[in-house]
Amino acid sequence: MIDRRTFVAAASAIPVLPFAAKAQRNLRVIGWLHHGGGFGSSLNSFRVRLAELGWIEDRKITITVRAAQNDPERLPHLAAQLVRDDVDVIVTLTIPATLAARNATTKIPIVMAGTGLGVDPIELGLVKSLARPGGNITGLTNTPGPGYVQKIVQLLKEAAPRVSRVAVLRNRGIGELKEIEAAAPALNITVIDAEALTPDAVPAILTAALAAGANGLYTSPGSINFSRGPFIVDFARMHRLPSIAADRDFVTAGGLLSYSTDWTDLRRRCADYVDKILRGANPAELPVEQPTKFDLAINVHTATAIGITIPNSMLARAPEIIR
Repeated sequence: MIDRRTFVAAASAIPVLPFAAKAQRNLRVIGWLHHGGGFGSSLNSFRVRLAELGWIEDRKITITVRAAQNDPERLPHLAAQLVRDDVDVIVTLTIPATLAARNATTKIPIVMAGTGLGVDPIELGLVKSLARPGGNITGLTNTPGPGYVQKIVQLLKEAAPRVSRVAVLRNRGIGELKEIEAAAPALNITVIDAEALTPDAVPAILTAALAAGANGLYTSPGSINFSRGPFIVDFARMHRLPSIAADRDFVTAGGLLSYSTDWTDLRRRCADYVDKILRGANPAELPVEQPTKFDLAINVHTATAIGITIPNSMLARAPEIIR
């Protein structure tokens, strides 16, 4: 979350290699389309892996970045720009970016660098199946399928059994919300929908959730929440809210818990897809990958600060504990 929060210059400030220069130097062009603005860590991991695979920037490839700065209305225009730039492949971060790219082209290969939790790329019509996508879109998802989001909230309840009203701070989409609501009766919790569609809306949304009786917080991984990471962490600590996120950096920044896959590994695996496509692979025949490894991280210092004691059985299962 720390790197994702770091401001990155707007896409317009990043030089774009004209098509003629691309042809003259025989460079392959990779488009990078992102809903948010802070993506330094993700892009760096992607670049490093590409270099390991032999794709050296300014020698064999160039990367054209287009970032919407959390304004979804910009995404169709930015996706169209990448198509006009005649890029060889488009990498998309977040489902809104993928949808915009899909609407802009059915010919240029699109590689998803992770999809939103609770989002099914088959239901959205992005791919025909995970095993055989069947079109110009392939890549990776963030979630292993149904049950993952429920597991996250279950861990929050295990760490703080008194939690009874959980605010779900989400940015867009209702997949996660539905999963948590489905698990709510068994966990003996009430779900408070806290949808924030812009970074500026986050403070008011959290304040409203608190007024509605929230005594626990689940923070969805999304560019808007990433951009307001410090505020979310401080808000939860100030109001003594046990909190959990599907992102390890949340705990590093001072959040209580996280249960997540390795985002760095996802971006690196995305580079493997790009490598295959640049070498001639058909995206229609490259299976969509789901993450298989998830780790629990706990910030014991935060637990002490908000007055809860993490069970020893839970501490024993956590690969990472911040004291």
